[in-house]
Amino acid sequence: MANKTRILIADDHQLVLQGILCSLKDVGDFELVTTNNCDNAFELIKTHQNKNPFHILFTDLSFDNCNEATNLDGGEELIKAIRNNEIDIRIGVITGHTETNRVYNVISNLNPNAYLLKSKCDATEIGFAVQKMLANDFYYTHEIHQKIMRRNIVQIQMDDVAIQVLKELPNHPKIGNLEGIITKHDGSLLKLRSIETKLANLRTDLNANNNTDLILKAKELGIID
Repeated sequence: MANKTRILIADDHQLVLQGILCSLKDVGDFELVTTNNCDNAFELIKTHQNKNPFHILFTDLSFDNCNEATNLDGGEELIKAIRNNEIDIRIGVITGHTETNRVYNVISNLNPNAYLLKSKCDATEIGFAVQKMLANDFYYTHEIHQKIMRRNIVQIQMDDVAIQVLKELPNHPKIGNLEGIITKHDGSLLKLRSIETKLANLRTDLNANNNTDLILKAKELGIID
């Protein structure tokens, strides 16, 4: 008889752990283990990696129970530790974090197999994510997939000049004040007409109604702070 799929769930909220456990029990016959901190999760994964290893880790990103003795103070640090130690385990994020920039950085830098939202995922979606992960595939819940697609499009279109313009725009009451501040790739200064053209293109790219809306959308996408 084949060994059961072993799944480790790391979250510092007991109700969340119970909810994920119930969902997983509804969709498959798995061996399930839970922990409420990242240090313990990493020790469990390391201890069992050569004998009876975990196949899947589900982790939150933020843990409120960290203290001075904590080594891994969140899901991102846990995933980094697993990657740095080249441990063979599929990693899924189940979190409430939907901030575009954080989502983009987690997926771009840590490459989790799945990204689910606590408030919206159910047993069916968790079960589908598990299937994808076991097949060494990826699954991002719809909202996260849309955010990444939009962010990738903007990332391709965004250059250093555009980022300069977006960062400086809130600091000046008139667009004309940006002349003499924005530099091109060769170090020369951008003329007012070119700045106005750049702003018009950015409003089109980000589907912004005006410059105020443009800044709000740039912040929403994590392009500027």
